[in-house]
Amino acid sequence: QVQLVESGGGLVQAGGSLRLSCAASGRTFTGYAMGWFRQAPGKEREFVADISWSGGQTYFADSVKGRFTISRNSARNTVFLQMNSLKPEDTAVYYCAATSRTGLVSPSRYDYWGQGTQVTVSS
Repeated sequence: QVQLVESGGGLVQAGGSLRLSCAASGRTFTGYAMGWFRQAPGKEREFVADISWSGGQTYFADSVKGRFTISRNSARNTVFLQMNSLKPEDTAVYYCAATSRTGLVSPSRYDYWGQGTQVTVSS
């Protein structure tokens, strides 16, 4: 079993930055790729970014390319989403998730999910 806990959400003005963290634990966590998704009110959950177990491969949604970066710490048990140049349309609940393979954009392909953290970008 894998447990994921997100933190770092909040309220920020357009053009500002936030850094989200996702702490993972559980004895079966080794080898998992990690992804970030977001869900705005009335919309489906959408892929934002993911990173391989090694950290050597990353993927981003077109809507966040050049503004967001994803990384994981040396222990590989914490994943970060650095969000710069935030826009009001980035407002959503952000979720981290774990999966066995990198580059998967469908939420159904992810095995474990955190509880989510709210990001609100004011104009």
